[in-house]
Amino acid sequence: MEKRVTINLNDFSKAKRFTEEAIKFESDIDVLRGRYIIDAKSTLGIFTIDLSTPVDVEINSENESEIKKFKEIMEEFR
Repeated sequence: MEKRVTINLNDFSKAKRFTEEAIKFESDIDVLRGRYIIDAKSTLGIFTIDLSTPVDVEINSENESEIKKFKEIMEEFR
């Protein structure tokens, strides 16, 4: 099952909401920007990268139900 999605976090409230959703997961979630990997549960970390263009987000889990839930929630940020 695909664990990576591309999303837009192009405004402050959307980025803040994204972090709030990421915190709800037990598994680690990474935001990937070029060669940088940022912890999706870190609001400060999210705001250290350029959010004017889409970013890739990846969940580090083997739990199928958690991956499915992750993909459903990330639809809000596409």
